[in-house]
Amino acid sequence: MRRTATLAALTAAVVTGSLLTSPSAATAGLVTHCIGTGGPVTVPNDLHVPAGESCALTGTVVTGNITVAAGANLVIDGGRTDGTIRISADGYLDARGTTIGGTVVLASGGYGVFLKNAASGAVTVRPKGAAGVDGFLFTEGARITGTVTAQGGEVRLGEGTEVTGNLNSSGTYYTDLHDSFVDGTLSVLNSGTGTVVCGSAVRGRSTFAGNVGGVQLGPNGALDSCASGGYFGADVGITNSTGAVTVDDNIIDGALTAHSNAPAAVIAASNRIRGGVIGAQPAPAASTEKRATAAAAPRQEAVQERAGARRSTAVQEAAAAGEADL
Repeated sequence: MRRTATLAALTAAVVTGSLLTSPSAATAGLVTHCIGTGGPVTVPNDLHVPAGESCALTGTVVTGNITVAAGANLVIDGGRTDGTIRISADGYLDARGTTIGGTVVLASGGYGVFLKNAASGAVTVRPKGAAGVDGFLFTEGARITGTVTAQGGEVRLGEGTEVTGNLNSSGTYYTDLHDSFVDGTLSVLNSGTGTVVCGSAVRGRSTFAGNVGGVQLGPNGALDSCASGGYFGADVGITNSTGAVTVDDNIIDGALTAHSNAPAAVIAASNRIRGGVIGAQPAPAASTEKRATAAAAPRQEAVQERAGARRSTAVQEAAAAGEADL
């Protein structure tokens, strides 16, 4: 009896010790704090950038979720993250040449998200609310698997960006689509300074309503410089917009509805509209090319300046903090 009891106790001790020292048990619930710089290593758990700090990663793999706290910065070059990324108020995410396996969420008052030659899941930009910062979403050559939902700030998708789902924008400062592709529907509602679709393709229905600054589809508009029109694979509706509405050099594989806009929409004869025009008659586009070029600079520069300035600050702060303990 005594021998049997002793063996049983030893066996239990060995099993318990194995469970305590196994990799899954050791890393469960762990969070790595990142302040400073990191290289091509794997972080086998969640990552957290503390409030007011900067983390700059190159070639790093994060298998868990990432949180960027209030006022913090995360810069990722050539890395991979498997979970979601959540950016808090006044937080910033700059990802280039990086694959983000999960969703990206910019909280109310978040500074912004910049994706360049990067891939991610669905992207959400929360409304500004009572926060003092109105954030942005800028992309260049990105691939977003899922839907982009923007409820505030500046939104510009460009340089060959692909969205496999829908692009839903409501209450943003502006929402622009340049040389990009949306595989689902496009909806831009109540933007503060209008919306531009230039040289892009939208497979589903496109809806523009209540935009204060106007709507520009194609070149020769008053909002931004644009070299060519776009392709719309279904019906397009432009209603209840104030400011110039111009539709020029587009292919619309459906009907174009344009009514209740002040002033009335200007629809150029260069458009090819399979389903006809409802609510307005096609007319030669007004000669607005000079005004478009003049107005384009602030909109275009904002994309590079806001992201560039924050990234530069983040990289400098991370370098000054030294190597992060990843």
